[in-house]
Amino acid sequence: MAMKVASPKKVASITEKVWQRVYGRSSSNNSSHHHQRGCSYESEDEYEEYDGTIQLMQMGAERTKNVLILMSDTGGGHRASAEAIRDAFQIEFGDEYRIFVKDVWKEYTGWPLNDMERSYKFMVKHVQLWKVAFHSTYPRWIHSCYLAAIAAYYAKEVEAGLMEYKPDIIISVHPLMQHIPLWVLKWQGLQKKVIFVTVITDLNTCHPTWFHPGVNRCYCPSKEVAKRALLDGLEESQIQVFGLPIRPSFARAVLCKDDLRKELEMDPDLPAVLLMGGGEGMGPVKKTAKALGESLYDKDQEKPIGQLIIICGRNKALVSTLESEEWKIPVKVRGFETQMEKWMGACDCIITKAGPGTIAEALIRGLPIVLNDYIPGQEKGNVPYVVDNGAGVFTRSPKETAKIVAEWFSTKTDELKRMSENALKLAQPEAVFDIVKDIHELACQRGPLANIPYVLTSSFTSLIE
Repeated sequence: MAMKVASPKKVASITEKVWQRVYGRSSSNNSSHHHQRGCSYESEDEYEEYDGTIQLMQMGAERTKNVLILMSDTGGGHRASAEAIRDAFQIEFGDEYRIFVKDVWKEYTGWPLNDMERSYKFMVKHVQLWKVAFHSTYPRWIHSCYLAAIAAYYAKEVEAGLMEYKPDIIISVHPLMQHIPLWVLKWQGLQKKVIFVTVITDLNTCHPTWFHPGVNRCYCPSKEVAKRALLDGLEESQIQVFGLPIRPSFARAVLCKDDLRKELEMDPDLPAVLLMGGGEGMGPVKKTAKALGESLYDKDQEKPIGQLIIICGRNKALVSTLESEEWKIPVKVRGFETQMEKWMGACDCIITKAGPGTIAEALIRGLPIVLNDYIPGQEKGNVPYVVDNGAGVFTRSPKETAKIVAEWFSTKTDELKRMSENALKLAQPEAVFDIVKDIHELACQRGPLANIPYVLTSSFTSLIE
């Protein structure tokens, strides 16, 4: 087998840099490590150069395969899912795969693609703007025209990004990262050689840009999303329902609540509620915390009936404000946390907005959920996903939230227990491993993936059909 890579004589400066990096990486693609679950074909890398091309011969040892995960920091969930997939690949297959987690849009393209993170944060802060943007682009003809127009400007830059990493497998964890890369692969004649999969990171309500009929696999986190995929034109053979990918260190953590409470210096006996403000410490955290401070204190017996853990994220002002409060109950105020598995494992219920990652993690820990807000569009459907499955409740009122938690910790402990059991039934802790194993199976079915002739094209005039 052979892989031919055309060697362009005259290219733009950015292209020259990309090719220098590509050739540099190509020479180090050999790997002597073979995972016990590896595919059963053999190869050995040798290079021959002639007539302006480079010939990559496979004769002895299977080379390391490149996996490019496309993501964007429009919300924390896309990067979290991408890194979870990366970590699962490394755990399951070691050096058999080389994983790159990249925002190709930010690194290679111009406005508006390279500015999506800032634009998204602005719109969700002015939530009606996001609601209009989400629903106005819902019709296929609108978002198809929009993406085609952007591709006309930036397909060349996206191609340069793909050229740098020369992926054998591309994994998209963002709804806007299917169409343009697939158009590029189609132009290069690589759609049947490069494996392209989508991992959907919305639990229920999905924008239709997630669904592209040209993917090899579409991994859906729930049956509701799988139904939408079928309605949007995907075949059953393309769809797998495994759950939302959660980082292995969280999903497979073996935790003891008593030990965690001792480690985290919590009260060993009082039930605990975890109040989440997200990575940026947004939402009605202060009002909810104060309401809980009152509801979890028994005035008759003059003692607390519960304890409160507050995660403020990067909001340092909120941390300072809450730490200066005088509390009648045990309270711990934390900033940005990287070990949420411990705090969740030490608590008995959680209050959070309807972000899919936090919901999936809470379900794995068996925590009943009080949802206190959601982003219109992609998070709206997460509310019935939790409530209809008996794993939690929804209210935007801080006082109502505090009342519910106080009842769970006193007169309605049976309800708390039942919701915890329902949460565990809904949890899918092995989802990320199921996803990477299925991708590996696709790679094995495809055979040796080395003869992928990435070449820089000169024109994209007929790219968009």
